[in-house]
Amino acid sequence: MSRALNKVMLIGNVGKQPELKHTPSGIPVAHFRLATSESWRDKDGNFAEHTDWHTIVAWRSLAEIVMKIVHKGTRIFVEGKLRTRKFEDKNNVKRFYVEIIADNILLLDNKRFSRDNSENHTDADNVNDDYDFDYDNQNDSAFGNFNNDDELLY
Repeated sequence: MSRALNKVMLIGNVGKQPELKHTPSGIPVAHFRLATSESWRDKDGNFAEHTDWHTIVAWRSLAEIVMKIVHKGTRIFVEGKLRTRKFEDKNNVKRFYVEIIADNILLLDNKRFSRDNSENHTDADNVNDDYDFDYDNQNDSAFGNFNNDDELLY
């Protein structure tokens, strides 16, 4: 019997303040955007860089911890799994987004308790503006097909 593996490990910088929502049954869910970048020299020797933006989702007690210690600009390590979520946008078009469901989050810098209250604009402000984070209008099964709240514990 073959088993599948769904494991993601990222190191990056948080692009926006995390947001906290609750499922209809009251389960806390935090989400935030994480930037990961890679750089290289192109064939002409010029520096090139590519940044990917990831949506990170944390559940239950991890969500509450995220809201206390993860802030815009924080450098973190995230370990989790990929999850595809579908929803209808405001134009009733079905959309699919890939999220990383966090199992572990580690702070990698010394800014752990400082908040970035600046009004600096980042690319994260423009990524997936139509993304539906309205957890109130979805049932809990949309977040991993769990049968009850106890199965959501991390």
